[in-house]
Amino acid sequence: MMTTFLVTPPREANATVDWTADEQHRLEQFYYYEAALLDSRKYDEWLALFSDDCRYWMPIRQNLATNDFDKEFTTRNDIALFDDDKAILTMRAEKLKTGYAWAEEPPSRTRHNYNNIRVLAIEDDEIIVEVNFSLYRSKHESEVDWWVGRRVDVLRRDGHGKTEIIDRSIYLDQTVVTAKNLSVFF
Repeated sequence: MMTTFLVTPPREANATVDWTADEQHRLEQFYYYEAALLDSRKYDEWLALFSDDCRYWMPIRQNLATNDFDKEFTTRNDIALFDDDKAILTMRAEKLKTGYAWAEEPPSRTRHNYNNIRVLAIEDDEIIVEVNFSLYRSKHESEVDWWVGRRVDVLRRDGHGKTEIIDRSIYLDQTVVTAKNLSVFF
């Protein structure tokens, strides 16, 4: 079994992975389906994309000098904006469905956009994928938030051919989150 990344993986584009156009198309469709689920608030279906042993992690980014660039994100054993397992993701989703989540009443309107979907590594039944994203949220008449960044996902095929997300690391480009809350899923 492949070890998941503990810090941000390298971003070099020169790595080649044995990956066909058909496999790339299926991978992109998987992510577009995920975006559609989130934007239509189908949280149960979205949660079904995650394995029971998943980790959903968003480190904090810092502004550092060039010499310290490799330390700009907090590590897995440090403070993070999110460090959730499947149970916590499920609780967050269930709360959004109740109508009693103060930060999401009325519910936000979101648009998840994914691009540059790139396979970084393949080993056995696991695939490491980097995805650039932009997430737009509007709320009430004038509240607007934008988040931009990249995700690194570790995907696994289960014994029935289903693709599961077993690890998601979310790296925001911004160092200061100006939104009133982080009640959306990335």
